[in-house]
Amino acid sequence: MGRGKIQLKKIENRISRQVTFSKRRNGLLKKAYELSVLCDVEMGLIVFSPRGKLYEFSSPCMQKILERYKKYSQESGISITTKEQDSQYLNREITNIEERINILESSQRKMLGECLESCSLKEIIHLESQAERGLSLIRARKNDILEDQIQQLERKCVDLQHQHDWVWTTPTLGLGSMQPVK
Repeated sequence: MGRGKIQLKKIENRISRQVTFSKRRNGLLKKAYELSVLCDVEMGLIVFSPRGKLYEFSSPCMQKILERYKKYSQESGISITTKEQDSQYLNREITNIEERINILESSQRKMLGECLESCSLKEIIHLESQAERGLSLIRARKNDILEDQIQQLERKCVDLQHQHDWVWTTPTLGLGSMQPVK
């Protein structure tokens, strides 16, 4: 029978919490030992119980591991200031991007004819010329699409005529009629 999922939250029952702590602590210490032996790593694990009792595992020596950690932390202290500078730079970038977004959103609202009360005559004339340029580009694109569709339909018509062996003839009345070729 498999174990069911447990919800990660504080165990309210004090006795159950102590039993769980003991079992999981022992499992954690066992895994730390296995990891140090199997992978030949230097490892330190420190656990304080709810009552303040210390449990530790170290390979080879906790003092050496703590000294090495302290040395590494001091060496990487240089990178902490770099990280702070990076963080400040990113915060400035975020602020700049937010400002640009606000400007673009305002510009978009104005292009849609909203919030024009704050615009000067010069700004409105500029918006109008932008709208006219945009409209002419839209119309040109629409005409290109329609011309392409017309050409496709004309090709389709010619293909259908060839498929069904029909030819266009013009009678004396000047109206087109279709007759099969014999």
